[in-house]
Amino acid sequence: MDSFITIRFKRATAKRFQEFSKTHFKSHTEAMATMLDFFFCNEISPREKLGPTGRTIEAKLLKRINAVIAIMRDMEKTQTKPTVAMMESLFQAEEPKRKPLILEKKFTEERKEVRFQEKRNTSNEP
Repeated sequence: MDSFITIRFKRATAKRFQEFSKTHFKSHTEAMATMLDFFFCNEISPREKLGPTGRTIEAKLLKRINAVIAIMRDMEKTQTKPTVAMMESLFQAEEPKRKPLILEKKFTEERKEVRFQEKRNTSNEP
């Protein structure tokens, strides 16, 4: 059996460590050994920040997602919908006008307009 040693901590710090150790580990010794191994293996100091937390990353992502949504809506309003409307108007199915065949003759009465007419006398002279 290993021998124990006494280390002096402030009461508030010791209570925090005991609560942490009880929730995550079987003993206080295992908790301390695991924490020390973590810092030595990852070559980091307990005093340095590891970067943004999950909440700050999530907040930044939500802001960017909202910005992308706004950009897409703007593109839809200014580019996509007008383009689709123009394309639909181009491809709308209209019946083409039927042109008569060259061999086909139309018998319609055509009035020939007279280009030149005599001047009519407006006065009542015979």
